[in-house]
Amino acid sequence: MDPRDTINDILVNLFNEIWKLEEDAIITEEFKDITNNDMHIIEAVGFSGENTMSMVAKKMGITAGSLTTAVNGLVNKKYVTRQRSEQDRRVIFLRLTEKGVRAYEHHQEYHRQMTDAVIGTLEENEIPVLVKTLKGLSEFFRGYKKV
Repeated sequence: MDPRDTINDILVNLFNEIWKLEEDAIITEEFKDITNNDMHIIEAVGFSGENTMSMVAKKMGITAGSLTTAVNGLVNKKYVTRQRSEQDRRVIFLRLTEKGVRAYEHHQEYHRQMTDAVIGTLEENEIPVLVKTLKGLSEFFRGYKKV
C-alpha cells in the first residue's frame, strides 16, 4: 500500500476510534447523564473560573447560541454554574461545580492514559519526531478551517 494511503487510512480510522473509545471510557455510571460533547465543554470551561461564555464558544469553535443550549443542560445537571460579571452585566463567567470538577478530572485521566500509552511504545529519540509530526498535522487542521 502507498504510504499516503496508509497514513490516510490510519488517520481516518484513528479519529473515529478515538471519538468512540473516548465516549465509552469517559461516560461512566457517574457521568451517564452527559455526552462526549458535554465533557468537552466541561474541559473548555476548566478550573480558572475566568472563562466567559464567549471565550468557551471561541475555544470550541461553536456559536454562542449552541454553547448556551449545551450550558443550560450542564447547569441543570449541576456540572456548571453561571455568574454575571459585577463590572459588566453582559459578561457571564462559567465555573465548574464539584461534580463538574470530578468530570473534568476523569476526562483528564483518560487523556493521560491515552498519551502514556503512545509514549510508552516509543524510544526516547522517537518522541520529538512524533511531536513534530503531530504539530504539523495540527497546523494543517488549523489552517484548513480558515480557508
